[in-house]
Amino acid sequence: MVQLIKSAERHHASHGWLNSYFLFSFADYYDPSNMQFGPLRVFNDDYIAPKSGFPMHPHSEMEIITIVLKGEISHKDSLGNEKTIKAGEVQRMTAGTGITHSEENKAEEELHLYQLWFLPNRNGLQPSYEQKTINFLESDNELIPLATGQKVLDDVIYMNTNSTVYYANLKEDKEIDYKTFEIRKVLIYVTEGHMFVNGIELMSNDQLRLEKQQMVKISASKNSSFILIDLPAVEANY
Repeated sequence: MVQLIKSAERHHASHGWLNSYFLFSFADYYDPSNMQFGPLRVFNDDYIAPKSGFPMHPHSEMEIITIVLKGEISHKDSLGNEKTIKAGEVQRMTAGTGITHSEENKAEEELHLYQLWFLPNRNGLQPSYEQKTINFLESDNELIPLATGQKVLDDVIYMNTNSTVYYANLKEDKEIDYKTFEIRKVLIYVTEGHMFVNGIELMSNDQLRLEKQQMVKISASKNSSFILIDLPAVEANY
């Protein structure tokens, strides 16, 4: 199965200080046919205005990955962490049995980030926090792993789910082949550019959901950047 979802089909939530685009059913957007893809439950593309943000709020039983593309976040949580996450850095919170946190843009420029929520491999985990500088924004023509629960890699965020999140900058006329398996799922979300994935055209903010594939062939018609998420096929009971 291959499903193309165009940019205009994303749900848009505008709150003045926050412009958010939901790839899955979330908050005021409810669609029972679009609840998750494998264990990927949330993918929000967020733009947060200067001097604003999310006040303290709780989470539980979720792996939360934040990828900062532009600007910086000021983070505070109930574990005692007070951190700044800048563009090119990745944050992971294991909400587990319960965590509260705030995420604020205290800077003078707009903040752009992706927030991904994964259902964990098991419930009842101890809450924990991790962040890393990966400098993925400076890469060229390769998939850079940002977070994984599949394998042990240096300079990658660990998460408690059998999935891997990659980022790539692909130059015009360059190609990447990604080997997968029919028991896996792959989601691609285009940050910017013009690409073809297994012959299907994608533009900025389009997404492609692939199942039962053996190879994902990605080519760029112009300089492009994208997220690729490798996921297990099972939908329930994580």
